Amino acid sequence: MLTSILSLFGGKANATPESDFWKWFQRNEQMLFNFEANQERTFDLLAAQMQRVHPSLTFEFGPVRGGKREFIISADGIREAFPKVEDLFAAAPTLPKWEVIKFRPRRDPFDIEYGGISVKASTVLVIIQGDGAKAGLTVLIPGYTEAQRNTYMGVAYLVLDQALGEYDVETRVGFIEVKAPNAAAKGAVTVQQLPKAFDAFFIRRGV
Repeated sequence: MLTSILSLFGGKANATPESDFWKWFQRNEQMLFNFEANQERTFDLLAAQMQRVHPSLTFEFGPVRGGKREFIISADGIREAFPKVEDLFAAAPTLPKWEVIKFRPRRDPFDIEYGGISVKASTVLVIIQGDGAKAGLTVLIPGYTEAQRNTYMGVAYLVLDQALGEYDVETRVGFIEVKAPNAAAKGAVTVQQLPKAFDAFFIRRGV
């Protein structure tokens, strides 16, 4: 009897927000895997569970491929929450129907509508420069004006997040500037070329 009581309380003592989350995830796996059946309710429930781990954590789902779905754990670009992304990812059990991914990964850039502005990904150029141990990026967006600087900065962050992924943008990128394209944009690369050019920048520096 005493052993049972100690075991009961020991189990509760060893529980963590991360382990509690994954227990909930497994209990609700069917609902989550088929979230399209009731997307709003499912996302609300999942968001509430993730915020118990950390208020800044968020998520993305990928499409079903080969009977599996991607489940992406994100800090929504908030650096202070990165350790919690790592902790939640590390605590994930074996889930045969899921590919669990930490941080939003690199993706093929797509056109963006943000703050009333439409930007075609194919028209955006990026200049890479040294910024201490990091890469400073100047994003050249057609139509840029100083009057709409904040909106265009939002577009720039979305473009970079797509091309480089959440982790690299927050840990390896220094300054980010936005300008209109001009003839002096020497060495600029397209956003499609950016991942390879970005990685090569650090290889040349031996990082």
